[in-house]
Amino acid sequence: MALAWMVAPALLLLLALPAGAWRGLGLPRRPCVQCCRPAWPPAAPGPGAHVSDGDTWAGLPRLRPTIDISILKGEKGEVGVRGRSGRSGKEGPPGSRGLQGRKGQKGQAGLPGAQCPRTYAAFSVGRSEGLHSADALQAVTFDTELVNLDGAFDLASGRFLCTAPGVYFLSLNVHTWNYKETYLHIMRNAHAAAVLYAQPSERSVMQAQSLLLPLAAGDAVWVRMFQRDRDNAIFGEHGDLYITFSGHLVKPDAEL
Repeated sequence: MALAWMVAPALLLLLALPAGAWRGLGLPRRPCVQCCRPAWPPAAPGPGAHVSDGDTWAGLPRLRPTIDISILKGEKGEVGVRGRSGRSGKEGPPGSRGLQGRKGQKGQAGLPGAQCPRTYAAFSVGRSEGLHSADALQAVTFDTELVNLDGAFDLASGRFLCTAPGVYFLSLNVHTWNYKETYLHIMRNAHAAAVLYAQPSERSVMQAQSLLLPLAAGDAVWVRMFQRDRDNAIFGEHGDLYITFSGHLVKPDAEL
């Protein structure tokens, strides 16, 4: 304890000495060792810094380190999972029309198609003998068959029975008799659809009447003589056909 009290004043005295007094005490000096490695390259001294002759790094240029990224590039990785498609964008404006391309080669003929079903109906009949009316209303019969599809026209009764409904074209041609009246009706069932008329004359002439008429299935078309106060007649003779009655289907109801 007494020794501690003796050493303490001596230590305080040494600490109070100035820095230059340590040299005179003859204490051994140890070399100064740098604690960390100097930076490379050392920083260039500022414009006001003192540079000694013994400073090795003072005259060297300042360098900046660079790293070659290409030598650090790794191998190509595997393709990742494809993401979901994005939403469709808005339709853009139409572009200008391009140039017309060259004509292509002719293609091979296709298979034959099925024929469309067609409906036909037609008749054309004539009368070789003249006829005088014996009653006020008298049906005109015919004795010559020119065209009679499916036998739809009955010569004995002078009637065409419609089995294919649609629009028909009908035509009646007669030769008048000298000094006699010619008065005929084209009939649809019991109703007169058109009239063929010629006044009495000293000269006989050809008279004609035609019309388009819609017919339903079961309708009958025929020619009727209509007698008034005068004698009613149509002229005819064997060997020549002056009286004809014709008709054909223009368009069936299924196509209307």
